[in-house]
Amino acid sequence: MTDVPAAFDVGTLQRAYRERDLTPRAVVETALSRADSDEPRNVWIDRYDRRARERADELASVDPSAYPLYGVPFALKDNVDVAGRPTTAACPDYEYVPEASATVVERLLEAGAILLGKTNMDQFATGLVGTRSPYGACRNAHDRSLISGGSSSGSGVAVARGHVSFALGTDTAGSGRVPAALNGVVGYKPTRGLISTEGVVPACRTLDCVAVFATTVDDARQVGDLLVGHDTADPYSRPVADECSLTGPAPDTPRVGVFEHTEHFGDDAAAALFDTAVERTEDAGAAVVTVPEEPFRETAKLLYGGPWVAERFSVVGDLLEDDPDAVLDITRDIISEGADYSAVDTFEAMYRLQEHRGRVREVFADIDFLLTPTTGTTYTVEAVRDAPRETNGNLGHYTDYVNLLDLSAVSVPAGTRPDGAHLGVTLVGTADGDAPLLSFAERIVPDTERAVPTRTDA
Repeated sequence: MTDVPAAFDVGTLQRAYRERDLTPRAVVETALSRADSDEPRNVWIDRYDRRARERADELASVDPSAYPLYGVPFALKDNVDVAGRPTTAACPDYEYVPEASATVVERLLEAGAILLGKTNMDQFATGLVGTRSPYGACRNAHDRSLISGGSSSGSGVAVARGHVSFALGTDTAGSGRVPAALNGVVGYKPTRGLISTEGVVPACRTLDCVAVFATTVDDARQVGDLLVGHDTADPYSRPVADECSLTGPAPDTPRVGVFEHTEHFGDDAAAALFDTAVERTEDAGAAVVTVPEEPFRETAKLLYGGPWVAERFSVVGDLLEDDPDAVLDITRDIISEGADYSAVDTFEAMYRLQEHRGRVREVFADIDFLLTPTTGTTYTVEAVRDAPRETNGNLGHYTDYVNLLDLSAVSVPAGTRPDGAHLGVTLVGTADGDAPLLSFAERIVPDTERAVPTRTDA
């Protein structure tokens, strides 16, 4: 029996299992030990130690080749239901215990994966910073003075720190891409409706996606392929999802759009990383062209400056009215604004959004993908405390518009600043264009980031 590998990517674990050099119980014990040692990072809300060990022992007598994710440990953001375990959405007073697991959880367990538990998050998925949680600010995987990003904060850190091979989060305004970028992993946000959101606490039900965090694009694709499929229990599930595969080629010489100016909020090192990513994209065979930013920017303004905030209020409005102190001040202030919008406001915003979608379709008629920073910069936990709204808004500069425009996206590592802070770039594609999107994204990952990351002790 060999030692448990430091890297928990799916391929490494699968090979070791097939060669009978590894047991699921050994992997689970290592994963739990790593999680124990990282308690100061506030990664977890609810650990399933006993259940994970029992699951590992059950799998010990099973042929590893019978399950595509045999013995692979994973985590869930704590707005995804697991039967018999509490869901809190990072609000203890909201807690409930579901009778059934979310569709995505059932599919992963059927594939042989081992669930380690629920991860920390920005309360009610309202934030991109990773600090808006009564369970403590989730700390960056590589530098605890930096934010982890949110709202799927713990999911990103759990993957980057090697607690799990992959994790699920959610993505409404960038929550599956920002934590991936700031922790140096991959964050795949599918086309809306390809992966079921049944059993997921909504943020904005019409926009929400389940996101996949992994250490490689290939792992994100493999996990995503197991999750894609039509779900009659989810009214927003796309019937075409049953025919969708995430595996497929990208164009040999795609046209990739970039904006004429990229905003980095004074972070010259981040700007240099993005310039290098553009060069790497050209080296991968792409023709890089400039596209107008204005329809994307105008769309982004609608997300928190328009009636989609009312969707958030529809989920927790009763709690806010009955017990306003149950919710963090910043979360309450943002969600409460949703009560100020009328039906007229909503329809007028929908009309503007439809206009923007038409203009963006014209942009994508001339390009295959759009390339942007995932975030223009990053911040310390202290900086976010001092300016919570401004910093959060800056982090969403390149993410807020994607779901409103019904686009697919994946964030991949771009490298590190001289101070070691991780940043990412996002490749954006059309709806149902997920397979070529993932395929080309794999080609623009820097060579320095292709080795599967292992834990650091920062």
